[in-house]
Amino acid sequence: MFKANDLKKLKKFGINVEEINAIRVIIETNDKVITIDSPTVTYVSGQGQNMYAVTGGKIEEREKKEEIEINEDDINFVMQQTGKNREECVTALRKANGDIAKAIEILSS
Repeated sequence: MFKANDLKKLKKFGINVEEINAIRVIIETNDKVITIDSPTVTYVSGQGQNMYAVTGGKIEEREKKEEIEINEDDINFVMQQTGKNREECVTALRKANGDIAKAIEILSS
C-alpha cells in the first residue's frame, strides 16, 4: 500500500505504518455484518492516533439477525392473555423483540 520512500517520509513526522497479514476482517454494525476476505490491512499510528486501513478483498454484506432469548414466564403470560398456542406466542414475542405488550398486540390484531 505504501512505497518505501513514502514510509520514510511518514516516519519523519512520527507516523508508523505496519502491514498486517490479515485473513479476514469482520465489521459489525447495529443492523448488518460486513465480511472482507483476503484484505490488505495497514495499521497507522502516530501523534496519539491509531488507524486501521482495510482495502481490497472479497466483500460480503448480510443482515444481522440476533436471536433473542424468550423467557418461559413471558411465553406463558402471553398464552394466558391471548388464548393462543405456544408456537404463536413465541413467534409474536420474537417479532416484538421480547416486548410482551407488543406481542399481545400482534396476536390480538
